Amino acid sequence: MKRNRTLLTKLMLVGTLAVTVAAVPESTEVSDVYATPDKTVVKSVSAIQQKLLGAMNSRESTLRFVFQGQTKSLKSHLKDALDQAMASDPYIHYTIASYSYDYRGTSTSADVTVRLTYRETAEQTRYVDREVKQILAEIIKPGMNNHEKIKVINDWVVLNLKYDTSLKKYTAYDGLSTGSTVCQGYSLLTYKLLKEAGIQNKIVEGTAYSSVNPQGQLHAWNLVLLDGKWYHLDTTWNDPVPNREGKVSYNHYLRSDAQMAKDHSWTKTYPTAGTSYRATLGTLAAQQSSKAAVYRKLMKELEYHLHDPKSIVRSYNDLKPKVTAANREGKHELVFRYDGKEAGLMGLLQELQRKAGVGAIRYYHQQFEDSDDLKVTISW
Repeated sequence: MKRNRTLLTKLMLVGTLAVTVAAVPESTEVSDVYATPDKTVVKSVSAIQQKLLGAMNSRESTLRFVFQGQTKSLKSHLKDALDQAMASDPYIHYTIASYSYDYRGTSTSADVTVRLTYRETAEQTRYVDREVKQILAEIIKPGMNNHEKIKVINDWVVLNLKYDTSLKKYTAYDGLSTGSTVCQGYSLLTYKLLKEAGIQNKIVEGTAYSSVNPQGQLHAWNLVLLDGKWYHLDTTWNDPVPNREGKVSYNHYLRSDAQMAKDHSWTKTYPTAGTSYRATLGTLAAQQSSKAAVYRKLMKELEYHLHDPKSIVRSYNDLKPKVTAANREGKHELVFRYDGKEAGLMGLLQELQRKAGVGAIRYYHQQFEDSDDLKVTISW
């Protein structure tokens, strides 16, 4: 039997900001700055923002323009325009590695230069876009609603990416082209897939905590809008550690703020996720509709049955029928909720080996929700 291993800390690498300001004092006499073929004139923050977005989309490394207006506020204008441009497109935001800017001119006009570096080239982003369309064409079936689409997207990301323990790969391109990336790459690819599937979502910046790192590490995940309600989705932490081929965890699948706050925190303002998806799905499954069977299937796949007190395992007599049923279906893995501590669990599994003739057992366990029980996965 193999003992449980604690979650590996999963990092988000955040871009750096370099700002260089070379503004000429207002009292200095300097000739006015004029537009040239490679330098157009802009007069507002929104105009600067549009110029920046165009440059970012085409991955231009240098942008030059002439600003006409009160240059005493130009520094804040540039900062606001950069922030707004990146906020308007999360994918662009997290593919920019760094930026800097400088300007020189008079009190009423200035020659501005913005320099940008990227984590993905324009061609690499086009590759991501092509792959995203192809993936969705394969996994989205006719008649699927957004509940089903989110599930298959989460599963595809988890099953096809591995966490980059070298901490050198952090884009969606890295994930698709090499099969591994850090959490930033997971969330970027999830963002692209959801958006292309017509599902509104955001990328959340925050901190994730684990028993091996109680101080926490920077982390990124997604916030998904489903039927008018927001839910957290962390595809990185839904990827089991240690890696189990073909297996998906749902411990961080469509969670409320209260559920997510147990091991994640965030400081920016995001839409409130105030609804339990388990409750939502339970209500849908109980309704008389053509999708009721789909919702019941989702509840089983998301392991919501473990919340039923009748399903709790306390003894060999509780566990043996579940193992027998799994064997009957040709399965050699079982997830169950155990009322007890690890020492008792080990004794129970040893009893299963002796009495049921089950061979070597590998097991993983973790605390089950807000209880003293264990969520146990065994394979034999």
